[in-house]
Amino acid sequence: MSSRVRLSLLPSIRCMFDDPLQIRVTGLSSPQDVVLRASATDEKGSNFNSWAEFRADHSGQVDLSRDAPLSGSYSGVQPMGLLWSLSPEVPHRKFFKTQALSPHVVHFSVVNKQDGQILVQETNERCILGDGVQRQTVTEQGFTGVLFTPPGSGPFPAVLDLPTFPSEKRAGLLANKGFMVMTVPVFPGKLDQTERLHLDQYEAAVQYLLQHSKVGSAEVGVMGLSKGADVALSLASFVRGVGAVVAINGCSAAAQLPLFYKQQQILPALRPDLSKCIALPSGLYMVKNAMPIPTSAEHRDTVVPIEKASAQFLFAASEDDQHWDSVAFMEQMVERMKHHGRNNFEAISYPRAGHILEPPFSPFEASGFHGVLKMSVLWGGEPAAHARAEEQLWKKIQEFFRKHLNCKAKL
Repeated sequence: MSSRVRLSLLPSIRCMFDDPLQIRVTGLSSPQDVVLRASATDEKGSNFNSWAEFRADHSGQVDLSRDAPLSGSYSGVQPMGLLWSLSPEVPHRKFFKTQALSPHVVHFSVVNKQDGQILVQETNERCILGDGVQRQTVTEQGFTGVLFTPPGSGPFPAVLDLPTFPSEKRAGLLANKGFMVMTVPVFPGKLDQTERLHLDQYEAAVQYLLQHSKVGSAEVGVMGLSKGADVALSLASFVRGVGAVVAINGCSAAAQLPLFYKQQQILPALRPDLSKCIALPSGLYMVKNAMPIPTSAEHRDTVVPIEKASAQFLFAASEDDQHWDSVAFMEQMVERMKHHGRNNFEAISYPRAGHILEPPFSPFEASGFHGVLKMSVLWGGEPAAHARAEEQLWKKIQEFFRKHLNCKAKL
């Protein structure tokens, strides 16, 4: 280790998961070549790594907010490139960061390229929950979820987060922004035991939030990605109390599973045609064309009747989504709303972004194991463009919910 070389992580080595970080190295020789490395281990013990080679400037500094790497896991000036380009040592492994109480820990090191000596090391703790945010497991009649409450007495606008599989990351991070957030996963247990979805459990979660003493919004916001998105659309269409919906890379119909409400089927399932899955030489499958666009008479009854909803909608779609054709689904929803004379929606698409749009600075997932189809698939996306989309969408989600969830103190 070199006593004169410094690695600065600004504004602090401990920050929020979605906070940008300025990474700067000082005390190098000029023009010394160094390699910056980042590593992290997820909750399942999988290792992820990234690296970038730089040449120090005339003052012996490397600043990632200013400098492009000579080579590495990413290219161009990307201040957070070392974080979102973290890649699994075992191909196609998902980065699991689902628990809110523990930080995402990233280890940084600066290595002299000439002799491989580690010059300096530093650790960045990226927290999900800010100071004062409370986490509570809620088990009520009909649903089980995790509730995140901001510090203070409120009143707070309320949001229901519907991750496809259990994850507290998005809900916890949104609670830091002043929202009371309940997360209820679409698939809390084994998929093999899930033959249908019941809207009643999510309605119970909506009512729980509306009755909470610290909730001031008259209606609840709902957000979901992928399968969670069409459940969010259905909630707004069939259940009272939903005022704003964020649907990210969602299907316009009841994807995969039929939807029931009050013990009656309200939407039959739109099912994929697995014969249209294409096996690639890499061992991955391209499944984009397996899920049909439900425009034919055969599939008409599977489409969510979003025109019936009074809620405001934000449709977000990635243009390079290789899981299914999110843009086509979004276009169908927009056309349906216009056909019925509705204008209570916004639609936004992200060029070169893939299916898994997470909160910003998450490791980019180009591929991974599909929990429903039981195969490793392409998710799509170009890393830098995908990372930009995550930053932009995260800000847009917060603005959208603040605009449409009016908050008043309860009498």
